[in-house]
Amino acid sequence: MRALVWDGTAARVVDRAPPSTTAGMAVVEVRCAGICNTDLEIVRGYMGFRGTLGHEFVGEVVDGPAAWRGRRVVGEINFACGRCSTCARGLGRHCPARTVMGIVGADGALAERVAVPVANLHAVDDRVDDEEAVFTEPLAAAFAILEQVRVAPGTSALVLGDGKLGLLIAQVLQQAGARVLAVGKHEEKLALLRARGIATELIRTEAAGQVDAGGAPAAAAWAGEPAELVVEATGTAEGFARAVRATRPRGTLVLKSTVAGLSSVHLAELVVHEITVVGSRCGLFEPALRALEDRSVDVRSLVSARLPLERAEEALRAAAAPGALKVLVTR
Repeated sequence: MRALVWDGTAARVVDRAPPSTTAGMAVVEVRCAGICNTDLEIVRGYMGFRGTLGHEFVGEVVDGPAAWRGRRVVGEINFACGRCSTCARGLGRHCPARTVMGIVGADGALAERVAVPVANLHAVDDRVDDEEAVFTEPLAAAFAILEQVRVAPGTSALVLGDGKLGLLIAQVLQQAGARVLAVGKHEEKLALLRARGIATELIRTEAAGQVDAGGAPAAAAWAGEPAELVVEATGTAEGFARAVRATRPRGTLVLKSTVAGLSSVHLAELVVHEITVVGSRCGLFEPALRALEDRSVDVRSLVSARLPLERAEEALRAAAAPGALKVLVTR
């Protein structure tokens, strides 16, 4: 089968042996897969991963338990052991023995087929088409914030970053009743949020042409009113320090960026201002699938390009281009 494989030097579409079914696993024929910022960070050295990239997908089960064959599904990306004390607490996403699709020790979904634990599968309702269903995983990551932080009606929330995840987070927080201000550098992206009644602020980088350690455009500074809830989703190493300055004393800072570069911050600021810092990663799929079914979150406007699997190398470059939104790889 064809797959987009990262070998530590380059990402190339190559022929690989298809996955086989083992106990507790299903083989899914991928219909559509998305490229996210984590995939881009992997090719910059994040997690030291080698193998097939990709973890956002929708497909059809072609091998595995009879009850699942022929069903259109999405799949959670953390492959937990199911036996340890962490799994017993319902936190398989943090299982110390886990592998992670396309990120840690497990091949990903930018391929014709991918192997997924049956326990990770979720059926997709007919009301949700493939280009919507492929957003389930990143949308679940946005909903994870509501699992971790109490968002009361009227909470002032500042979302730093207008990338794909930032745009989803802003919508989820608005649905939860927060007063959201989304801050970013791309007028066309922020316009998508304003169309849904979300306030936005366009700001520029502090120095023209400034880049971060990974070569990406530097995060824009924020000098406005601090918020009680700040979500850092800039995708840059220096975004953390800037987000600290945007958080109100005794406020909560949620970190969403996963970057290959290191971040430095003066911890005294967190102590002096008594800021609660919350790392936030994967979320439950059920609320994301419900939001896709009832159209309470817009994902369609976040698709910027569609390319077939044989052009997945080109798709990866397109996803890394400044201002790009979701690039989809189709079969």
